Amino acid sequence: MQFLRTAWWVVIAVAAALFFKANNRPVDIKIWGDIIWSTKIWFPMLLAYLLGALPFWIMARATRWRMKRKLENTERALVAATAAPSIPAADAPAAPSLSTTGPA
Repeated sequence: MQFLRTAWWVVIAVAAALFFKANNRPVDIKIWGDIIWSTKIWFPMLLAYLLGALPFWIMARATRWRMKRKLENTERALVAATAAPSIPAADAPAAPSLSTTGPA
């Protein structure tokens, strides 16, 4: 599984590198009033993608953290439930036996 994940990220990185190489022309972006940002066109596109992915990344991390806390609480409750003191066999009261030889 680790190999597939690594292969996937290599494919993504190569695709991104090819995209950046193909879109390496300068562009002027008017930010505010007289402020103009001169950059390559791929950089603002990458920045916009990362800003768009940020909320979903934060949400995924928060969900993962919440699920991890739930799992830890459940594991603690399971350990507490299974570690309850049990009655030793010597101190346990004897169960009544049913005999078939007694008076009926």
